Amino acid sequence: MTNIKPQYTNSEPSPSSRRSFFTKLWVLLGIVALAELFGVLFGYFKPRKQAVVTAMAETIITAGSIDKFEPGTVTAFVRGKFYLARLQDGGFLALSRTCTHLGCTVPWVAAQNKFVCPCHSSEFDIRGEVISPPAPRALDIHPMVIENNIVKVNTGKRIKRTFLETAQVVYPKDI
Repeated sequence: MTNIKPQYTNSEPSPSSRRSFFTKLWVLLGIVALAELFGVLFGYFKPRKQAVVTAMAETIITAGSIDKFEPGTVTAFVRGKFYLARLQDGGFLALSRTCTHLGCTVPWVAAQNKFVCPCHSSEFDIRGEVISPPAPRALDIHPMVIENNIVKVNTGKRIKRTFLETAQVVYPKDI
C-alpha cells in the first residue's frame, strides 16, 4: 500500500493555514484586550490635573448691582453654578445648585416658589432649607460680599450647613 497525500486545490485552504490564521487572530485579540486593560488601569490611577482644581478654587463672580435683584426672587448663574437668592427682607444667599441627597442639579421652580430636585423630589425653600426629604440637610452656600452695592460670590468655596443661620445671610450696608 502506498501513502496517498490529500491534494488541496487553490479554492480550498489547507487545515494548517486555517489553524495558524485563527491562532494569530486570538493572539491579536488578546493583545488588544491587554492594551485596553492597561489603558483603563492607567486612567483610574492617574492623578487629576491640579491646574483645573486650582483655577476653580479662587473664582470670584461678580453677580451685579443689588438693585438688579428684586426681593423674593432667585437668579441662576450658569457660569458659577449657583443661585443668588434675594430674600424678602433684602438679604442675599448664594446657594449651590447641587442637591445634598445624591448630587443632582436642583432647578428653581418659580411657580411653586421652591427648588425641586428632579432625581428624588427633595424640595427646598428660597433659603435652601429642606421642605421635603430625602435630602438630609439644607443646600450648601457660597461665601459672598457686597462691596459698593455690587454682589460678589466666591464659587471656589462651598459651606456645608444643616440649617439657616442668620449670620449666613448677607445684607447690603444701607439696610
